[in-house]
Amino acid sequence: MVMSQLLLTLLIIFIPVISLAQTAKEYTLKGLEKGEKGDYRGALIDFNKAIELKPNYADAYYSRGLAKSDLGDNRGAIQDYNKAIQLNPNDADAYYNRGLVKAKLGDYRGAIQDYNKVIQLNPNFANAYYNRGLAKGLLDDIRGAIQDFNKVIGINPNDANAYYNRGFAKGRLGDNKGAILDYNKAIELNPNDVYAYSNRSLFDQGLF
Repeated sequence: MVMSQLLLTLLIIFIPVISLAQTAKEYTLKGLEKGEKGDYRGALIDFNKAIELKPNYADAYYSRGLAKSDLGDNRGAIQDYNKAIQLNPNDADAYYNRGLVKAKLGDYRGAIQDYNKVIQLNPNFANAYYNRGLAKGLLDDIRGAIQDFNKVIGINPNDANAYYNRGFAKGRLGDNKGAILDYNKAIELNPNDVYAYSNRSLFDQGLF
């Protein structure tokens, strides 16, 4: 009799906890659905509710960060990514998206630190190499940028943007022939890229 009363007490304690966790996940999923439809403010309401129900729910903070970023609240997004990373230090996506927001704010060194962490966690994360290459280029680390674009192309040989940006970087180093070759490839992969045609022409004439 005593044992059965103890089990009943445990059930009474644990059932509400499980229910809250499930509800927090449901609110997060609802928020993600709204975000996919472009209703970022509606999504925020759902993510706020999820966090209210489960304050240590990393996925809700990460998802709310995405919504805030889409609404232009970049600093608010970084705060949410910080919390998501604190709760789950191995979340490569949280580091990646925090890096994107830092880059938007002009903090290219901070962005590179985040992309470094992404690559440490997932060495085949092509977009992390690509955006790290862009950030390095903006900091005038042109050779470092080329190395990153090389890595992107090694992972995905059909990435037209990587060829385009590598071509631009090569041109900045005075390697016009290498730049033209990369623009040729970028145009082969994306024949509608007018900028690739324009830059190729400039490098071909030695005007860049």
